[in-house]
Amino acid sequence: MPSTNPTAALIVREQRGEVYYEAFWRYQGRQVKRRLGPAWLDKDAPGAWKPRKGRVPSGYLDERRAHVAAAERVTAYLEQARSEEAVERERLNSGVTFREVAHAYLDWLENVRDAKPATLANHRSVLAEPGRAYKRGEGLTVGHVMAALGDLPAAKITTRDVDTLLATVAAGGASPRTVNKYRAVIGAIFSYGQKASTHGLPSNPAREADKRQEATAGPLAYYSTEDVEALARAMEAGDDGAQDGEAVRVSSYAGLRLGELLALRWRDVDFTGSRLTVGRALSGGVETSTKSRRARQVPLPDQAAAALDRLSRRENFTGPGELVFCGPLGRTLDPSALRRRYRRAQADAGLAPLRWHDLRHTYGSLLAAAGVDLVKIKSAMGHSNIATTERYLHARPASEQAAEFTEAFAGRAGEKPLAPSQPVAT
Repeated sequence: MPSTNPTAALIVREQRGEVYYEAFWRYQGRQVKRRLGPAWLDKDAPGAWKPRKGRVPSGYLDERRAHVAAAERVTAYLEQARSEEAVERERLNSGVTFREVAHAYLDWLENVRDAKPATLANHRSVLAEPGRAYKRGEGLTVGHVMAALGDLPAAKITTRDVDTLLATVAAGGASPRTVNKYRAVIGAIFSYGQKASTHGLPSNPAREADKRQEATAGPLAYYSTEDVEALARAMEAGDDGAQDGEAVRVSSYAGLRLGELLALRWRDVDFTGSRLTVGRALSGGVETSTKSRRARQVPLPDQAAAALDRLSRRENFTGPGELVFCGPLGRTLDPSALRRRYRRAQADAGLAPLRWHDLRHTYGSLLAAAGVDLVKIKSAMGHSNIATTERYLHARPASEQAAEFTEAFAGRAGEKPLAPSQPVAT
């Protein structure tokens, strides 16, 4: 860095009848030009200028004033350039910022891990910059994460920094589950940044950050078949009529997730073989693979088949490649609008306000309550782990289990219990 400021040279330029002063100087091998203002000059000869007579009016520059203005421009430029250089030196000395690692992580998540659109949208929401307008509705994003960590060198962020951020999120009214989601996203970013192929960060401060205690999940809530039919009738009485009612029935009697339901096409329906092929789902408004990324075959019981048969008799949009559940122009239904109609129908039918996803839980619970083998339920629902399916065992009547236990304790007829073992003499 030079010890003294560079000296600017003055040039007189004429453009479109306007005469003005321009300053130029060199800084670290670069030539810098800045326009100063209108020149109080007259032409003396071709390519030559002389001072105009009279007092210099406000807004104009004579040669003396132009030199002062040029010196001021040089000083301002140097202050900004040196400030930027200091920031860059600090960045190089400290390493990448959290924001840089976070953006690289999002790119990796999308392009390497091929994350679902809904997952990407969720992560981007957590990592939103503060003060940005929401895509829908009014208001600005709070951007807790980037406001607290974005500009910090990632390698210097501590567990205390993460705990302070999580406390801020909680103080804003977020549930323990939401706070833990923030912790998980931050932890995933640091895990990515620790890889030798990325940034080689020395540690993951989120790993030791306090995790909130979430409420213990109770038994899964679900509807009875009578409730399902009452809800379907209430949906049929709404704005979109029969299709909404059949959507409730297919979700409840075939166990499809909402995204899978909205991506279902007629070629996936096999009435003869009594099965559905579930190979796609709507995620974040984009049609993609299912949650498990595998297609599965779902048995098609009569209740679901009847609902689909009624839909197949409509006038339009029944070709093999067309959507089973669609809007007036054959396009994908808006899941948010469908959920709103669902809420209204629940209230009209006087039913408990369960989520749409609880229709899938209804499917699993009713099958388990009827004694259907858990392995069959697991396959139909597309679970990766049998432990997920075991949640539906709560639906089996306690009296049925008590009878099984009683029989186990009774033993075979006439069998005497074994005598206690005798102590060994010493």
